[in-house]
Amino acid sequence: MNSIPAAVPTTPRASRREILGWAMFDFANQAYTLLIITVVFGELFTTVIVGDRGDGYRLANFLWSLALAVSYLLVVVTGPLCGAVMDYQAAKKRFLFVSYLATVATTAMLYFVAPGYVMLGLLLIVVSNYAYSMGESFIAAFLPDLGPPEDLGKISGFGWALGYVGGLFAAGFTLVVLGEATADNFERIRWVGPFAAGFFLITAIPTFLWVKERGTPQPPGKPYREIALERVATTLHELRRFRDLGIFLVSLLFSMAGVYIIIAFAFIYGAQVIGWDESVRNIMFIIVQITAAAGALGFGFIQDRIGTKFTYLITLSLWVVAILAIWATPELTAWLNASLGLDWQAQHLFLVVGCLAGLSLGSSQSASRALVGLFSPSRKAAEFFGFWGLANKLAGVIGIIGLGLLQSLVGLQASILLCAGLFIVAILVCLCVDQARGQQAARDWQARNGDRAAEPGRSGPY
Repeated sequence: MNSIPAAVPTTPRASRREILGWAMFDFANQAYTLLIITVVFGELFTTVIVGDRGDGYRLANFLWSLALAVSYLLVVVTGPLCGAVMDYQAAKKRFLFVSYLATVATTAMLYFVAPGYVMLGLLLIVVSNYAYSMGESFIAAFLPDLGPPEDLGKISGFGWALGYVGGLFAAGFTLVVLGEATADNFERIRWVGPFAAGFFLITAIPTFLWVKERGTPQPPGKPYREIALERVATTLHELRRFRDLGIFLVSLLFSMAGVYIIIAFAFIYGAQVIGWDESVRNIMFIIVQITAAAGALGFGFIQDRIGTKFTYLITLSLWVVAILAIWATPELTAWLNASLGLDWQAQHLFLVVGCLAGLSLGSSQSASRALVGLFSPSRKAAEFFGFWGLANKLAGVIGIIGLGLLQSLVGLQASILLCAGLFIVAILVCLCVDQARGQQAARDWQARNGDRAAEPGRSGPY
């Protein structure tokens, strides 16, 4: 690894309390991801609110994918502009707070989405998922300020791992108190929106109490819209100097397209293709959270030793294996039963596959966030993480709409193979990334433009 120029002081490690406060936002917002997008409300929307209209849920699945894709497209349009203003005005916490309140309010309103209220459900999912996704980018922009490059993998991994612990708590309450996502249980399960909102509202409070806003706001001088457009245009021009960041964002586009498909459709796949029982679905709740937390935390320590890029490639390879296993579960179960005289059910083998998918999920997202942090100069962190959010959500648009259209033609099981192809392309593109060169580009920019460590208000070393 190249040495850090003496003119550019390394970022001091933040206090344990501040790192915990930053990670608590991951803990808090996982209730939205898990309960609304991945598990409960997605299944409720497709199977109960829209329902099977004689087409094997293909219309319901397409409408669900359309709502998510529209919300991600809004992030694509607004994310980099918000990031530019946040950097210019040192206003990351302010933007984060607004996105947090918007997510809480619109998620709570999902209570009013009853069977047949399809348009209301679509509108609230678009708005709530947009606000949640913007918050993802805003909180990630704090990462480069929390420690030196050699610690970012551990810090990012800790955040993702704590997030999955939060998901485990949220899922546990849902399983015990609210029950299954069925028409018969609708009057109880409709409270999943208010519960997810309340969980997010309360558990994210440490973030706003303990995380510091660093940097000095610049005098406005011009309208914010003009400032934002100028800074984004400058960043796009300067991306030539951040070649490896640009290449990595292309790889991320393909890999996250696959991840967003799994997040949006994994439990729908379990209900429609695997045909699992409620008890197996509940076990999968727990398995995914535990293995994802273990993957994020374990690979977070590993990547600081073997390199973040190499770790990212390993996680993508795990994803390819997981997708092939998801696709082959029904046929593999039948083959094992015939060959070995077993009496297994596809839903039980699917639990084993869930362990691999969970491990891949936590580790790949943690590694990607850390790598962007390594390639980002501190004074452009929010702006670059705005582009990280753009790549993530553009991936969501491409992946989810692609799967939504494909499954309407060939069904959900066959279309899931799209994910394997996306991860393979991501691996091939990432092979062109040079991590050391990318980190050096960030250091060189810092040396030319000054370092935030010297600005007033920056915390001292821990």
